[in-house]
Amino acid sequence: QVQLVESGGGLVQAGGSLRLACAASARAFINYAMGWFRQAPGKEREFVAAISWSGRSTDCEESVKGRFTISRDNAKNTVYLQMDSLKPEDTAVYYCAANRDHVNTGLRFNPDDADSWGQGTQVTVSS
Repeated sequence: QVQLVESGGGLVQAGGSLRLACAASARAFINYAMGWFRQAPGKEREFVAAISWSGRSTDCEESVKGRFTISRDNAKNTVYLQMDSLKPEDTAVYYCAANRDHVNTGLRFNPDDADSWGQGTQVTVSS
């Protein structure tokens, strides 16, 4: 099972940018689609973005389209989430996840379908 470690969270003003990274332990990184999820206090964990093993197919949640970009570097076993034009409502703990079923499509998947999770990284956007 792949192990995941997120980094890059922090405090930023509204309109600013952050880049999250998720490093995977396994050499079989290309066997997984990767996704980003977030969870705000008192809310359920929600899908943000996903990417296929090749990086050619992606999917993202409507509220972040045009602001967030998911990408991956298979040589570094790392997936990224570039977040621009951040809003206070983007404040949450962000988690990366691995999924085998969508490895080719890169389509969104439910939290229950994740094969592995990272520990999460806090993103706080001030107004």
